[in-house]
Amino acid sequence: MFYLDKRLQYPVKVENPDPQFARMLQQAIGGIEGEIRVAMQYFFQGWGARGPNPKYRDMLLHTATEEMGHVEMLATAVAMNLEKAPTSLQEAGAADAVVGAVMGGENPRHVMEGMLHRHVLSTGLAAYPANSDGVPFDMSHIYASGNLAADMYCNVAAESTGRVLAVRLYNAAHDKGMKDMLHFMIARDTMHQQQWLAVIEELGGHKGTLPIPNSFPQEKEDQEHNYDFFGSAADGTPPPAGRWTEGASLDGKGNFTVFQNKPLGQEPDLGPARPDSGAQTEQMG
Repeated sequence: MFYLDKRLQYPVKVENPDPQFARMLQQAIGGIEGEIRVAMQYFFQGWGARGPNPKYRDMLLHTATEEMGHVEMLATAVAMNLEKAPTSLQEAGAADAVVGAVMGGENPRHVMEGMLHRHVLSTGLAAYPANSDGVPFDMSHIYASGNLAADMYCNVAAESTGRVLAVRLYNAAHDKGMKDMLHFMIARDTMHQQQWLAVIEELGGHKGTLPIPNSFPQEKEDQEHNYDFFGSAADGTPPPAGRWTEGASLDGKGNFTVFQNKPLGQEPDLGPARPDSGAQTEQMG
């Protein structure tokens, strides 16, 4: 159940509207690094959380709700940056000083149709749930495995790529208000990275959580190759040495070694095609 507060989570102010930046902000809304992605990821992880301790479910749902507030902030920022966008798709719209500066040397009609088509015709100068190219967010990057440790590692990756995007947007922003909004969002990405890593630490760190799932008896896996780094150079040249090629594994349950990759199985022989398969006669043996 959700409750509505009409005030934004953090102030959103735009002194100099920039339609191009509105388009860039769409990536932070509906891109694979965006806020819809993390909000839905945390919601579904929380809704499906099992276990005797409900605090992990509660934590996920608190953070998912916060991320919805970020979507609202970004949608507001997109709309505010479109204040001076033309409401006509005619080339004359390029006469507007802001839009003209955005378009640069490109064909004005192409830019307006590509950049503003949806904002103008579909949403009335408002944001939409898609990335900066107008591709709708389709939920294909939502990771909710039902394994708490696996989900936390996925969440660290999500917040890391999200922070990378937010930093790039901050660097691209010219408006003081947009930099202010983004510096808040970058700070929240910092916390969320730490938050998910804190859960991993609470679960026992790498040694306690790895390999995932830790509920599978490790003695049932191939003991000869479970900590081998496979080197695949055609001439047999060993791979460069790294933390992953020698020494104790991060979970403390094995030692890294290098294995020169070679065929361990047989050449596949699938046998003849079935008579009812629609194959050629020559394939049926």
